[in-house]
Amino acid sequence: MLLASLLLILQAETRATQPTYFLPVVLVLLITGGLAWLIAAVLGFQRARAFGPSARWFSLSAVCLIIYHLQFVLLGIVAMFNRDESDLGMVLNVGAFFNLFVVLGGICAILGFVKLTNPE
Repeated sequence: MLLASLLLILQAETRATQPTYFLPVVLVLLITGGLAWLIAAVLGFQRARAFGPSARWFSLSAVCLIIYHLQFVLLGIVAMFNRDESDLGMVLNVGAFFNLFVVLGGICAILGFVKLTNPE
């Protein structure tokens, strides 16, 4: 159902008015999220020796989400330089795999939870 809705939206020539707050909110959230995941990755890798392999898996999960944020930046750059608005092929080529690193980050987080040891 979601895929069918997305395909209909892509086929239709719909236009929307962008709210004035859209760009600042997106940029602030994107930068804040990227920095937060960067801090989480650095702290996780620093503490991986003391806390074992689970911390390393959680750090890898954070790295995957940093790459996820970088993909949004890349998608924005490609969309910005795509002057032919009727052909969104390049934007869709870059955007097709943006959830890949969310999936990989989820798998790393699952492995991190599996590797957690019993604290008792």
